Amino acid sequence: MRWQDDLQFYAFHFMPYLDKPQGEDHDTDSFWVDYSNKHFDPAKGTQLYQRYLSELALADELGFDAICVNEHHNTIYSLMPACTLTAAALIPMTKKAKIGVFGVPVNLVNPNRLAEEYAMLDVMSGGRLEIAMPLGTGMEYWSNTVNPTTARARFREAVDVMVQAWTQPGPTSFEGEFFNYKYLNTWPLPVQKPHPKISFVGTGSPETIEMAAQRGWGYSSVFVPREVQIKTFKMMREMSAKYGNEMTPDKALINTIIYVAETDEQAEKEAVHHLEHFFTVLARTTPRYLNPPGYVSLDQFKIRAASANAQHGGFNWEAIKKDWRVAVGSPQTVAEKIATWCEEAQSSRVITWLHMGDMPHWKVVKNMTMFAEEVMPQLRALRSQKASPKKLTVKTGGKKNGRKKAVSGKRAKARAA
Repeated sequence: MRWQDDLQFYAFHFMPYLDKPQGEDHDTDSFWVDYSNKHFDPAKGTQLYQRYLSELALADELGFDAICVNEHHNTIYSLMPACTLTAAALIPMTKKAKIGVFGVPVNLVNPNRLAEEYAMLDVMSGGRLEIAMPLGTGMEYWSNTVNPTTARARFREAVDVMVQAWTQPGPTSFEGEFFNYKYLNTWPLPVQKPHPKISFVGTGSPETIEMAAQRGWGYSSVFVPREVQIKTFKMMREMSAKYGNEMTPDKALINTIIYVAETDEQAEKEAVHHLEHFFTVLARTTPRYLNPPGYVSLDQFKIRAASANAQHGGFNWEAIKKDWRVAVGSPQTVAEKIATWCEEAQSSRVITWLHMGDMPHWKVVKNMTMFAEEVMPQLRALRSQKASPKKLTVKTGGKKNGRKKAVSGKRAKARAA
């Protein structure tokens, strides 16, 4: 299957805390792990939850194929320490979009309970759940009691527990190194059989890629440069073939940073300073927190430490545009970039980061609306294009397209009001 034939768009949200005391941007080494919770204002938190849930629900109204949430701990980076709760809140607010829980670090929790929670979400949503399983950032291991040297072994075993709970009629037993169950008898069971669609989330670790390839699952490559993602998916295809599985385009999930405005210049003017806030404030941490002892190999430690230092040292917009999947521009510019990325990664799943940093509500609504009304239709039209993939072109509608932009702007303002 060609990637054009099943192209889907996922709306992703970090749900950051945006009431950080002024003047601390340059005085705090990390906004993860040890940034004191004395700075949290519950009233502000309530407002942010209401705002963010409304933005995610808008994605369903606009026709996104899926809405994605994820989980982090001890940080202003995310107000989702339990993304299953966020997913549960979204289910009655949405009708068609899949609910992507991308997701709970399975090695940090009781896997039987998580299997039940995911099954419950799938039943509540009528079979709309999609799952991605992360190992968890290094920072999560400072917030939990799990020894990071056992992270991958626990991860693999926890996944085995969940799959057994979903696929073998209970009660069954499970005896492992970390988890033991005399009565593994999950209630309820998922609507989707044998279980909801699953992917792994990672930064290119060969061990995680092999796990995904061995099971025939998908892989979402995050927080690594574009060229590394391309190599990751190439490795995934080779390993999948080794295990007798096919790496179809829906199993290659690409993460993109998107902002759409009337022109390229306007988009950069409106978005870049919010991206700077994301990379230099919300994502700020230290090599120590990013890589607890034993969490990754020495080679991976060097790569991640360099990344952390780069984020702490400053914001280089030109380098980010060059190295990352960042599309900030007009509908034409954004559509062309996404088409190129899907072709080079052979991916039919585009995860869009449409709220970044301290972006205000009206910009998020504008961005989501213009992307849904002026970018997604162009890309979905490629399904009927019969040309060779190397000759793919994305076209806009000239003056007609310009008139549509004006309509989109009005709709965006109305939705933000």
